[in-house]
Amino acid sequence: MLKLLLAEDDLDLAQTLVQYLELEGFICDHVSNGIAGYNLIKQNNYDVLLLDINMPRLDGLGLCQRLRDQGNDTPVMMLTARDQLDDKLQGFNAGTDDYLIKPFDMEELVARVRALANRRSGQIQMLTCGELQMNLSERSVFRGSLAVKLSPTSWRLLECLMRASPHPVSRSVLMDAAWGDDHPDSNSLKVHIYNLRKAIDGPFSEPLLHTISGAGFAIKPPGTGKTNV
Repeated sequence: MLKLLLAEDDLDLAQTLVQYLELEGFICDHVSNGIAGYNLIKQNNYDVLLLDINMPRLDGLGLCQRLRDQGNDTPVMMLTARDQLDDKLQGFNAGTDDYLIKPFDMEELVARVRALANRRSGQIQMLTCGELQMNLSERSVFRGSLAVKLSPTSWRLLECLMRASPHPVSRSVLMDAAWGDDHPDSNSLKVHIYNLRKAIDGPFSEPLLHTISGAGFAIKPPGTGKTNV
């Protein structure tokens, strides 16, 4: 069952949306301002965020931008009465994945929500886990103040792991991320994981890259997992 957050300060509209979405089988939390939305997002894992642009305290664009800056890749649909191209471009620049103009058809909303829920957002530029930071736009990785040098294959593996963090990623998914459909022999993944672990964990006492028995590999903050070598 998909879990949504609706941030909308029009309470009548919000009530209608929540009731309709719940009839469609979604779980839908509601807040009426951006700060309350931000606090709930920190506490919960949502599949899609529905954000009104014009909200008190922190508007939808500001909330979306803050989430993207912090590496949150939850898909965002912006709900707004603004229908000018410049307004849409401003939303996409803030990290919005989709844009729905009020008034809208409820069936269209549900269809777009289901489509968004099937993917994570590609809008974020910074992935973080503890002191490990991966800047996608600058193609740089730092753990604390130490720059981490990666091969192209190690970069693809780390990006896949960071996007899923702290959850494990299977070996087959990692091989798809690193080599597409043309998989090398299974030892190649083992070698690249070894090199990646040496690059991001070697100089440090607390490991971030963990082998999860029967599940694959995961990037986790220090103190949250045990590595099986």
